[in-house]
Amino acid sequence: MSTIHNAHHADSYYAASAHGAPEHAPLQEAVTCDVCIVGAGITGLSAALHLAERGYNVVVLEAHQVGWGASGRSGGQAIVGFNKGIRYLQNLMGREDTRKLWDMNVEARDLLKDTVARHNIQCDLKWGHLHMAIKPRHMRDLVEMKEELEDEVAYPGLQLLGKNEAHQRVGSEKYIGALYDSGSGHLHPLNYTLGLAEAAVRAGVKIFEHTPATHIAQDESPVITTPKGRVTCKHLILCVNAYVGQLEPPLASKIMPVGTFIVATEPLSDDLARSVIRDDDAVVDINFVLNYWRLSADKRMLFGGRVSYSGLVPFDLKQTMGRTMRDVYPQLGDTKIDYAWGGNVAITVNRLPHFGRLGKNVYFAHGYSGHGILHTGLAGKLIAEAVQGTAERFDVFARIPHMSFPGGALMRKPALVLAMAYFKLRDLL
Repeated sequence: MSTIHNAHHADSYYAASAHGAPEHAPLQEAVTCDVCIVGAGITGLSAALHLAERGYNVVVLEAHQVGWGASGRSGGQAIVGFNKGIRYLQNLMGREDTRKLWDMNVEARDLLKDTVARHNIQCDLKWGHLHMAIKPRHMRDLVEMKEELEDEVAYPGLQLLGKNEAHQRVGSEKYIGALYDSGSGHLHPLNYTLGLAEAAVRAGVKIFEHTPATHIAQDESPVITTPKGRVTCKHLILCVNAYVGQLEPPLASKIMPVGTFIVATEPLSDDLARSVIRDDDAVVDINFVLNYWRLSADKRMLFGGRVSYSGLVPFDLKQTMGRTMRDVYPQLGDTKIDYAWGGNVAITVNRLPHFGRLGKNVYFAHGYSGHGILHTGLAGKLIAEAVQGTAERFDVFARIPHMSFPGGALMRKPALVLAMAYFKLRDLL
């Protein structure tokens, strides 16, 4: 039920409903290129596409398959914003950089729309998103969120919903209100990623699957060693997110791989589907350890959450995740769960994305902390700009300060588990 140790896509609803995609042979020779990208998720493929369209010779190395990581198995929610509020960002970055971050964040949404339309990517992209409040404290948080976004960055399309309207939109008695955002939405993440790969290949990108990067020699011309080949390039882009491992230990210390899990039910009847999510929005509650859900194009309930900070996978995902889903939706008590899957995503200490350089010609972006659908596509575009010599926008993200997870290699997971236990208890209050 996890992709953590598998070489192929998770046994997920996404894999079962993926559009046919060509396999890409492993690298078995020494090649040279302008840009080598490690990781064929959304970040890497977005960068590859933008660079190839500008005439660069691009090679992408993927340890497993295109979209194998979080890009191909996430909740698929395209949420405008960051994991922190605007005023938090202003205190951290200053008003000018916060404004630049916000404007690029909105650009990320428009980039997604344009990319899907321009390349005719069939990924069930839909708009509408709900943040759900379980208790009065949550409702106060949503009021503050709306005020911040409207007052500080003039973000439109937000609507506070009281209990009755929230219940009509999301047919569960657990919630006392919601914040609706017309500018966020959801999609089929694996089909989106496969569509990016297809567009990149049409633009001239060479993708090599089942080709892990085993060693990087950073130099004027970086050299990336693989099991049966080697790539020499002018620029290197690392897009490995939760799976950076020992490839670059300084980067690994800034992110933490955490497991997240999803189930997909059998298709619901039209009436039942409308009763659980009336307007086909994406939905998330605002607990610290949150649940998120939406309907697929064929009206399955896709319900995610159950974050594992220990690296352990729940014994029976269908049972454990199904119990949580039915607590929210008792009306799904007799609904069969067809798929259950999971795998790692990457978080940072401050839950903000981590962009930067290693030397002058090695770039990276990772640690999206739950906002990957939008920020990954933008990250690829910004890295492409930086490779071309215009790094001002990339550098705004690179100025976000990041610290290493405390505890070192041995103790950081136990330390995080203890910290998360506190927040799980707080969710109950």
